[in-house]
Amino acid sequence: MINNDINSKRSGSTDSLNNDSSYSKEFTFLPNETFQEKNEVTYICPFYGPTRGVLIITNYRLFFKSYPTEKEAQSQILDVPLGVVSRIEKVGGASSRGENSYGIDILCKDMRNLRFAHKQENHSRRTVFEKLQKFAFPLAHNIKLFAFCYSEIFAEDGWTIYEPIAEFRRMGLGTNANIEWRITKINQVYELCESYPAVLAVPRAITDEDLRAVANFRSRNRLPVLSWIHPQSFATITRCSQPLCGVSGKKSSEDESYINAIMDTNALSHKLTITDARPSSNAVANRAKGGGYESEDAYQNVELIFLDIHNIHVMRESLRKLKEICFPATDDPKWLSAVDNTMWLKHIKCILTGSIRIVDRIENLKNSVVVHCSDGWDRTAQLTALAMLMLDPYYRTIKGFEVLIEKEWLSFGHKFQQRYGHGDINHSDADRSPVFIQFIDCVWQISRQLPMAMEFNEHFLITILDHLYSCRFGTFLCNTERERVHEVKRNTVSLWSWINASLDLYRNPLYGGFVNSSQTQTVLKPIASMRHIRLWKGLYCRWNPSMRTEDPVYQRTRELLALQDQLKRQVDEIIECKNESNNKNTNQLSRLSSPLH
Repeated sequence: MINNDINSKRSGSTDSLNNDSSYSKEFTFLPNETFQEKNEVTYICPFYGPTRGVLIITNYRLFFKSYPTEKEAQSQILDVPLGVVSRIEKVGGASSRGENSYGIDILCKDMRNLRFAHKQENHSRRTVFEKLQKFAFPLAHNIKLFAFCYSEIFAEDGWTIYEPIAEFRRMGLGTNANIEWRITKINQVYELCESYPAVLAVPRAITDEDLRAVANFRSRNRLPVLSWIHPQSFATITRCSQPLCGVSGKKSSEDESYINAIMDTNALSHKLTITDARPSSNAVANRAKGGGYESEDAYQNVELIFLDIHNIHVMRESLRKLKEICFPATDDPKWLSAVDNTMWLKHIKCILTGSIRIVDRIENLKNSVVVHCSDGWDRTAQLTALAMLMLDPYYRTIKGFEVLIEKEWLSFGHKFQQRYGHGDINHSDADRSPVFIQFIDCVWQISRQLPMAMEFNEHFLITILDHLYSCRFGTFLCNTERERVHEVKRNTVSLWSWINASLDLYRNPLYGGFVNSSQTQTVLKPIASMRHIRLWKGLYCRWNPSMRTEDPVYQRTRELLALQDQLKRQVDEIIECKNESNNKNTNQLSRLSSPLH
């Protein structure tokens, strides 16, 4: 359920067509959310057992509310956006005789499964199943995702949060201090690389013709371009895809010159590090498919490091195993070994370790770093975004983190549509993978180790992941900026519009502050050790009542923020009184010491 209590309070309008008191009182309809079906069903709760209640289906959500009983006066509520649904299956048939043996199973992308039992005699299952199939998988029925129906006006337009040229200027590009890089719009119509953003930053010494030649030597034309530049040393993080060396070991003089040009923009070092996110064996195997990796013989003064991060298929299987042990039950005697067997935490450790190595090369060795995997839109995004988060305090603010996601994930073409299957009925698609979830998990790991480092809290991260699936907002729809720039941005609401309208819900009361550098660690240094990596129970185990905290985190955060504001006001009053007292004393002294005439 996506933050049910928050959603119900913040949804400011109801659908005029749905004022029937029998269900409009259950929850507040979003703008353009329409009623589709209502049925009496039995929810088979894996923790509390069967409970009878009302199931309501809209074009956005599945809502269930149980009837109060003598044992349980408070109703059990499920509020599930249909975008979360991965698969819907019928359970039992005409010959089923057992109690609650006839119904529907709903498998979700957010680590839980739901089962609703129906009575056979009223044939209600067919209608419910058809409605769920239609609105959970609208693309299979030639219907637009709910994000294109939903419309709500907010004070801030989240689509304007990230402006690429302004972000490059913030990094210092275009100033007298940094003349080695230039901003180019060679990809303005996405002709050079259809999965890259329209605005790129490249070494000033490289011409547009050189860029085209380099792009031809890189997988999917994803040539090395600037992600981040160090404000003092000018060491850079650039990102790209693998070179197209193939089994013959093909070379490109333009690509070699381009890598040298990146190295030359950094006056403090004559070495450059290329971090290949893949295991070395995978990189070698990719040569048979026309890909490969940079040869240290061809690229002078270049250090090549393989980070041993596995591919999307390994990560998908790891998450599947994790889901099996987190929902519906946890076997306490074997819990730790079960978590270990999923390999999930080892994958998280590996991603964090790779990011820390990039930060070390940038901050301590002053080397520029080129980052890539195979195509440069999965593991590469994990590594560059995490390294930038550790290096730059701006990205640790709420709006800075939104910019980081827009920049490194959305504009650089992480395939959100394929990885998470928005509205797609093909649940077994081999392109599905929890790459972005792993990134957010790594951010949570850092915030847990360094609780004063981030302006945002855990609730902020979980909200982002919830709406990764929900299809209420346009932010995570489509695969590339090119697809998103016209239809999505013009016709949907940004997630950041909604989040930034209620920032107090997402603030970390322990945050040291971005402006006050004495309280903010400039470079974060988390420990990527299995002794310090933890399973994020607040995300993966939140549907299990025995494993979630009774008091919601965001509620405690709001209380702490209110207390913080109260203490700040008291401090300000004390300082003001002290200043007034000092001014009085100064005036008295000046009068006493004034010359006599």
